[in-house]
Amino acid sequence: MIDSRRQRGSGGAVVLGALLIALGLVFLAGQYWNFDLGQYGWPIYVIGPGLALVVVGLTQRDGSGLTIFGSMVTIVGLILLVQNLTDYWESWAYAWTLIAPGGSGVGMLLYGARAGHGGMMRAGLWQIVTALGLFAAGFLFFEGLLGISGRRFPFPDWVMPAVVIALGLFLLIRGFTARHDAHHGESDEPIWQQPAPTAGDSPNPPA
Repeated sequence: MIDSRRQRGSGGAVVLGALLIALGLVFLAGQYWNFDLGQYGWPIYVIGPGLALVVVGLTQRDGSGLTIFGSMVTIVGLILLVQNLTDYWESWAYAWTLIAPGGSGVGMLLYGARAGHGGMMRAGLWQIVTALGLFAAGFLFFEGLLGISGRRFPFPDWVMPAVVIALGLFLLIRGFTARHDAHHGESDEPIWQQPAPTAGDSPNPPA
């Protein structure tokens, strides 16, 4: 009998090896065409390992932590790529919200989908929405009010109060939703850890 854990481990190694080969080919292409990849695309050194960690985590039985960490590393690399191409480093003042809770939410959503874990998927989705809301609020505050990048955006005065109210409504909805799930006793365990139904169990028990 073939060990399923060994199959998953070897699958992760294959994917990781393929990613490394692809990364090496990109470097060779840059040298052949005299393209300075280090000047414009150095965040690839962050994005590549992050994606590799995500893929390996998704192939493991207990790889949720690795998937979440890899997602956060990947988001860091993507932010660095955008900042490097636009020379807009001031955005770190609010872009960090895309890493946590944004990146961790992406990892939870991906691993929850892979494992059939509905609770993890919903928690990850809420974290992503929270991150986008915080990012929007930070953008309005640091760019609209403070103008940290030197190019202040003329937002109307009602925009910031509207964003604060929207975030408050979101947190209220999130609180009631989490309480509703807990009240119904929904299981947050992955499908492989939930007890299997026995032969005596019946979906429609007699009255």
